[in-house]
Amino acid sequence: MANSPQARKRAKQGETRRRHNASFRSMVRTQLKKVDAAIQTGDHAAATDAYNAAVPVIDRMADRGILHKNKAARHKSRLNTAVKALK
Repeated sequence: MANSPQARKRAKQGETRRRHNASFRSMVRTQLKKVDAAIQTGDHAAATDAYNAAVPVIDRMADRGILHKNKAARHKSRLNTAVKALK
């Protein structure tokens, strides 16, 4: 447990940031699921639209440090490959 006032404050800030970052991670997962769902339907146009909507969100979270940049690149690469395979 935090014993000093500054340690208490840092613990409180960390908890606030954890909750904030959790909502960002959830947003990324939702975007990934939307692209996967569009791919499962087999509709290339819908999958492309979903992919184009997901890429900026993934990039933004990688820039903020919510996702590692390599993980973001891996997600984008795999989704793009799956979308192109529908053509």
